[in-house]
Amino acid sequence: MTVLSLEIGSTEFAASRVAADVEVEDIRRIPIPDRQAWDRCRELLIEVAEGGEVTCLGIAALGPIDMSAGVVAPVEVPEWRMGFGIVEAAQKLFPAAKVLLALDGVCMALAERTFGATVEVMDALCISVSDRISGGVMVGGFVVVGRTGNGGHVGHVLVPGFDDACTCGGRGCLEAVASATSVLRWARGKGWTGESIAELIEAAGAGEAVAVSAMERAGTALGRAIASVAALLDHDLVVLGGTLAAAGPELWKPLGAAVATHARLSFLPGLRVVPSELGELGPLAGAGVLALSANTE
Repeated sequence: MTVLSLEIGSTEFAASRVAADVEVEDIRRIPIPDRQAWDRCRELLIEVAEGGEVTCLGIAALGPIDMSAGVVAPVEVPEWRMGFGIVEAAQKLFPAAKVLLALDGVCMALAERTFGATVEVMDALCISVSDRISGGVMVGGFVVVGRTGNGGHVGHVLVPGFDDACTCGGRGCLEAVASATSVLRWARGKGWTGESIAELIEAAGAGEAVAVSAMERAGTALGRAIASVAALLDHDLVVLGGTLAAAGPELWKPLGAAVATHARLSFLPGLRVVPSELGELGPLAGAGVLALSANTE
């Protein structure tokens, strides 16, 4: 019996067996190809299955998705932008398997609820801040998926004070300001000459003015969005993961200041924002939780 998890990310596909003996080094990753995306994804899944009979597969995908139809439509995968039936394709690949699909933010929330920062709470918001910003909302111990499976799209919460153009076609979305891609683009527009978000984080830690400003801007936007969503949901715990969450005080101080400034309602003084101990592994780990839930049905 082989259980697999798959993550459809912004720059890569990642897959792993779901088992107690699996280590981080066992995760297989490939860049998202310009062509034949499913063929490459299929090869990846066959590789990690290692010849075993796959009984369950959990898929964490960037949105938008249609959960009931088993369709994904991430802009990062050119061939899939109009929709790709990944559940049907995976079931053809593994005929004996139960295949479940969920938004990557939902999967992150499932992972945090199972073995992360929200194990002992009933209500929380989980946010992954990487090239895209995704989220998962936990209410009463259950992770909300929404009408189409896209519940938790916190990256498209509007942030007051910002008017950056977003890939969704709107302006002022959190993702347009505070995603790793947006932060890097803003810094380069201000003359910073580095190549990666890791370099930008390091530069901010070293006190480089543009890099520090980029992190302050992102942290402020995140803090404002978090304060708004926490007020809407009556939550007092937010878990932040993904690439940018590792930025250190240059991001977390302005984030905390923005939360303190805006979370002023009588039920919000205890609002906490904490880093995820799962790092960037939350969505893939949550896809594993999703697969295991199918295995127990």
